[in-house]
Parts: sequence; structure tokens; C-alpha cells
Amino acid sequence: MADRPSPTASPVPADDPVSTVLVVGGMTCAACVGRVEKKLGRLEGVSATVNLATGRAKVSHPASVSVAGLVAVVESAGYTARPAEPPAGPPDPTRPDEHRRPPDGPPGSGGAEERRERDRLLLTTLLAAPVLVLSMVPAWQFRNWQWLCFVLAAPVAVWGAWPFHHRALRGLRHGTATMDTLVSLGVAASFAWSSYALFLGGAGEPGMTMPLSLVPSASDGVAHVYLEAAVGVPLFILAGRWLEGRARRGTGSALRSLAELAAKDVAVRRGGVERRIPAADLAVGDVFLVRPGERVATDGTVVEGSSALDLSLVTGESHPIEAGPGSPVTGGAVNSGGLLEVRADAVGADTQLARITRLVEDAQTGKAAVQRLADSVAAVFVPAVMSVSVTVLGFWLGAGADRQAAITAAVAVLVVACPCALGLATPTALLAATGRGARLGILVSGVQALERLKHIDTVVLDKTGTLTSGRMSVIAVTVPADADADADADADAGEVLRLAAAVERGSDHPLAHAIVAHAHRQGDGRPLPRPVGFAAAPGSGVSAMVDGAEVAVVRPGELSGIPGRLREAVHAAETAGHTAVLVRVGDVPRAVISVGDTLRSDAYRAVEHLRRLGLRPVLATGDREATARSIAGRLGITEVHAGALPEDKAALVATLQGHGGRVAVVGDGVNDAAALAAADLGIAMAGGTDAAIGAADVTLVREDLQALPDAVRLARHTLATIRANLVWAFGYNLVTLPLAAVGRLDPMIAAAAMSASSLLVVGNSLRLRTWKPSRPRAFGHGSGRPRTATGWETAS
Repeated sequence: MADRPSPTASPVPADDPVSTVLVVGGMTCAACVGRVEKKLGRLEGVSATVNLATGRAKVSHPASVSVAGLVAVVESAGYTARPAEPPAGPPDPTRPDEHRRPPDGPPGSGGAEERRERDRLLLTTLLAAPVLVLSMVPAWQFRNWQWLCFVLAAPVAVWGAWPFHHRALRGLRHGTATMDTLVSLGVAASFAWSSYALFLGGAGEPGMTMPLSLVPSASDGVAHVYLEAAVGVPLFILAGRWLEGRARRGTGSALRSLAELAAKDVAVRRGGVERRIPAADLAVGDVFLVRPGERVATDGTVVEGSSALDLSLVTGESHPIEAGPGSPVTGGAVNSGGLLEVRADAVGADTQLARITRLVEDAQTGKAAVQRLADSVAAVFVPAVMSVSVTVLGFWLGAGADRQAAITAAVAVLVVACPCALGLATPTALLAATGRGARLGILVSGVQALERLKHIDTVVLDKTGTLTSGRMSVIAVTVPADADADADADADAGEVLRLAAAVERGSDHPLAHAIVAHAHRQGDGRPLPRPVGFAAAPGSGVSAMVDGAEVAVVRPGELSGIPGRLREAVHAAETAGHTAVLVRVGDVPRAVISVGDTLRSDAYRAVEHLRRLGLRPVLATGDREATARSIAGRLGITEVHAGALPEDKAALVATLQGHGGRVAVVGDGVNDAAALAAADLGIAMAGGTDAAIGAADVTLVREDLQALPDAVRLARHTLATIRANLVWAFGYNLVTLPLAAVGRLDPMIAAAAMSASSLLVVGNSLRLRTWKPSRPRAFGHGSGRPRTATGWETAS
């Protein structure tokens, strides 16, 4: 999982592209996005993706193009820019701004600017409300009411709408036009016409009244002012953008949630003395304490103590994870039980929480293919709307219509146009979806990964570490068939297991670890006996004296000399792809212990969910045919490729693609990296190697295979939300622009409709924050359903 390149990264060869993230200020609509991308794209070898919701531009450029040069180009387009400094680790929750906005978020998204926007909106509301009421309720229009409205409307049209005027003038200086240009022109035209009517057109006569009409009409000789439009347009758009900003900050809450997971300080033992230090000062190798209720400060390994850790906010794990000496722990997890002493293994940018943060940040800068079309439309949208407005004005006047009605229709065209919704359709949905995915333990590299995830039809699954736990464990302990009763057989199996585990304590073999761990879990609390005279024979087994008896744990070898029940256990283990070891006490065969990699408890349901989603599961593993067929049979997978080398897995992917399949590969090892990179979509398990995670498009942080079908459902739901947003954004303009052009929309109503369209798009995206995967409840009980070993396999 590579770090995002920094603007201040070490020099690279001039012909190698580097990636820089810029924070761009002053963007308000999709036209702004298109303008910044177009300006940057004119530089040789430079391509940029700009996200309106986050205010970030991800720029790929040759090393010969400096960051200062990129900033200058953006500023030449009329916007502000600065390089985004990637954090050394997880966002620091002690910094005040981190609580209010994502790191390097859009300028003006912090608390001070938010308060200024709110204050401007409140004052505008206080001044505009009387104007709206008096203009729309003829019965309340007292003598000279219009002059009071003019006095109240003037500061709204100038100061209240100043952000629009300022950005419009700045764009004019750079030869650009945006949504702010349309709003500024609309407000200026409404106020200018009203001023003309009051001072020169007879509307200022005492006793003048104005009838209520939400549809523009000819004056029929009655003076008419449009002060309600002059104050209503900035009021509704300011209110809409303020609400929209709050909603957009809500869609980006994932990064703030991640920031809050980072511990502020930590108790460290150095030189035998305990003291609290800032978590950022931890170094690899430090031993720190985690008391009940505290968060784990960084990734590490438990040195002493045992407890349950709540990882739900980090990886989406719904159940606490037991941790004891030797257990790895993740920074940000909450200690639910006892005192833990943890040795720090990774700090800063190397921690899992930091990697998750970077993945979420990177994912939020992408664009769907359909959004690129929307941005192309938005780039010519504003000039086209201005042309339409001028055409409407000329047509109405040329047709002999009343000047007031002509100007009102032209202003309505300017105000009702809304490229904002087009620009927000994808990024707000992506912000919400990636944040929700992170909470569910699903990390996607970007919207392109979501698009591919939605369209895959074949899933190639690795076995070890994906469908299985990847750790050796005891499957069964079989004793001979001469036990008189089940209780006696269980007791005999338990005693033999204690003896075997006592011998295996001296071995570092994975089989030995599995037997010792199983004996501890199944034991009655008594400590294991101490072996004497431990001896290991490579390729054969181990032996020692335990409680005065010679105990050997060896490979079965020749089976003719052992009881039939034990021979059957050996054959069953080999058929299932497990490893069988024989336990001898003295010269007497006492038990066969089957050890193997166990199937994940959720593997069957995950594979069944994939099938119900219309996906075709394929098993590809480097393991033996018998083992692969056994696992596939329990999961109901019919297509199996065993003994597959890394190049074989990549070739399998190419073959499936050659037959028209859109293939996803799920794996966790170095041997899966080639297939992950070759697939249409690579999905890595978080417990896998860095090579696998680096080659993947999606990483499942949650140690639960159910995250795989959940990821497919989330992708489908997200793309459906984006399509709905874009349909609304395009449809809104297709309907409202003609209505405004033919004089059926008042500018004030047009302003309210324009703001509502953006709010609807953002609100629709916000629904993704609370999305929950709907899973099938009932499953068949066919032969493919897995069966777990819950005790010892004994004779009856």
C-alpha cells in the first residue's frame, strides 16, 4: 500500500510522472472544476482530477513541472491553490481544525469561515424577510412601502450578494464565467431595474401597490419593482450553499471519524519508569500501557496481559477480539477489559490507521465515467446560459413584449440554471460511500474501483488466508475403538492430548503450535507436564519423557501396526488434505491428531451471497487437489484449479477474461499479487502481504469474508445513487430552463429551485452514510454447507 507522493518528495528522474495534491479555493460549481482541470491539462504531460466536494485537485505531472508552477496555473484561472501536505500519520485530533474539516479540506470549510457564512446568512435573512413579505402580500403594502423595501434591499443586493459579485469579478478578470457570474448578473439586473422603476419609472409614487404574482407578466401600465428577486436570489442561494456545505461536510465525516480514533497521549515505560507522552512521540520498540477504556496508541504486539479489544470503529469487526501475549493489536482499538502492555511495531505513517486514512483520502478524488460527461457539459454550460438569457431578452423585446416581463424572463434564466448539482453528483456520493465502506471494513481505491466492482461477474478465490484462516489448528483427536463409553473416550483423548502438547512445547513447528494451543483451549486449567529428554527427528517427529512415560508424536508411517480406527482417521485426514500425526505412549498407539487449516466460519455464507448476487465463484489455490476439492465441496464451488503457481493464477484470469468474463480476484499472499494486478478488480484481505494489498483495488480490513459481498452491494448502491443524482441534475435543467425562457418562472422562485436542486443531490448522497447491507436470511442445508468439529472424534 504505497504512500501518496508528497509535493516535497525526493527528486525523481525528469521523465517519471509524480503525483501532487493541491487544495483549490474559490470553486463553486462544476464549471469551476472543468476550468481548473482544463487549465492544468494544457501543460505538457499534466493531467488533473478535481473534486468539488473536497476542494482537492490530484495532479499527475512530470518532475520537471514544479508544484509552484501548478499553483500559478490554478491562480491564473482565478482560484487560490496550495499544496496539500500529507500527514506523517493519522490526523492529529488535538489540532482544532481537524475536528471541523478533513485534513487539507477546501479552504473556507473551517470554523471561522463557517461562522462568517452563517452571520452573512442571518443578516441577509433579517433584511430580506420584510421585503419578501411586503412585496408578496398586497394587503400589507402601506404608503411608501416600496422605499422601505429599497432601503432594506440595497445592502442585501450589494453586501449580502458580495461573495457572488466578488467571484464573478475575479472570473471576469481572468476571462471566465461560473455559476457566481449568473447569480451576480441576476441580482444586479433585478436591483438595477427596480432602481430605475422607483426613480424614473413611476414606481416610487406614494400609494403605489403591487399585485402578487409568482409568474412574470406584463405590467399593463402598472409600475412593478423586483426587489423581492434582488433579495430572494442571494437569500435562497446563500441558505442553500450553507446547508449544502454542512451536508457536504457530513458526507466527508469518515476522515474526521478516523482522526478521532487516534490516541492523544499514552503511558510509556522507559527505563522502568512510567510516564505519559504525546502519542506522536512513540518510537518503534517502546512498551506502552493500555488500561481498560483507553485506545491502543499504535500498532504493536502484546507483551503482557490479556483483554478483549473493540475494533468496530477501525475495521468494522462487530465482535471483540481477544488479545494476549504475542497477539498483534491495531492502533485505535478500544481496550474493553484488562491491562495490556504493548510493544510498538509501527508508528506514524506506517500504522494501519494511517494507511486507512490515506486510502480513504485517495478514493475521494476520483470520478465516475458518467461524471466526466457531466463535467464536459458543465464546462460550456455557463456561457450557453448567458447566451440563452440574452437571446430571451432580445426575443421578448423584439416581439413587442413589456420590458419588465422581458427582463424578468432573462433574469430567471440566469438564476435558475444550476451546474452546481452536476458537479456535486459524484463527489458527494463517493465521499459518503467511501466513508461508509471504511466503517464497514471495506476500503476502495476510488470510484473506478466501485464501477468495476459493480460490473464483475466472476470471482476467483484463493484458499489459504481467504477462505481458510491461514493458521494451522487441530481438526480432530481420534482414539482407538476400545473405549467403553463416550465419557471415557473423551477423558482418554484429553489425557493423550495433554501428553502430546507437553512434548510439542519444545518444538517450533506450526503443527506443534497448533497442538499446544488446542490443548490449552480444551484443558481443565492444569498446567502442561514438563517434558524431559526432548528429542526431534527431522521429517519424523518429536519425543520426550512425560510423567515417567516415553511419549512420541510422529508421522504415522506404516499403518499396518496401528488399530483400525486410527488407520481410518489417517486416511480421512489425507483425503481432506489435512496432516495426521500419531501419538505413541511407550510402544502403544494411543491417538491420531488431525491438523489443518480450518475453513472460515463465514466462508459458506459469503460464497452463497456471491452466488445470489449473480457472481460465479472459482477456487484457485496452490494446494493439493484433494485439499482443494474438499474445501470446494464444502462451499458448493464446482470450478476448482489446484496446484496453481502464481503465473498459473494470472493465466487463469486471462483465460476467464478471454471468454468475456469480468473477473475479480480475492487473495492475501505474494503468490496472489500477479493475479490481483491482472484482474479487472483486485481484492486483498487486510491480513495479507503488502504485495497483495498494493496490487489490489479494494482491501477488506474486516476479518470477515462477508465484507466481500457487502462490498459488491455497496458498489451497486453507490453507482445507483450517482446515476439518480445525475438524472436529477440534468432533468432539472431540462425542465426549468425552458420554463424560465417562456416567462413561467419568477426569479425568486427560480433561485429557490436552484438551491433546492443542489440540496436534493447532496441529501440523496447522504443516505449512503447510513446504508446497511441487506443479506439473505435463509440458506439451504445441502451437502455444501460446512460442518465444524466441536469436540474430539472418538469411537463408540
